Amino acid sequence: MTPEQCRAARGWLDLSQSDLAEAAHVSLSTVRDFEKGRRVPIGNNLTAMRAALEAKGIQLTENGLIGPVS
Repeated sequence: MTPEQCRAARGWLDLSQSDLAEAAHVSLSTVRDFEKGRRVPIGNNLTAMRAALEAKGIQLTENGLIGPVS
C-alpha cells in the first residue's frame, strides 16, 4: 500500500487519520507520517492499516489500484 492509496481509501470510507489509527491499533503519528511520506511503518503496522481498510470494504489490488469490494 502506498501513502496515496491510504489517503484515497480513507477518503472513500470517510475516515479520519485518527479513525484509521484506532481501527488498525497503531499510533496516529504512524498513519500521519506514512501518508506524508515521512516514513514507512514497520511491516506489522502497515499490514494492520491495510487490514483495517479492507475490513471496512476497500480492496487493494496487485496492480496498485484501490476500489470498493463488490
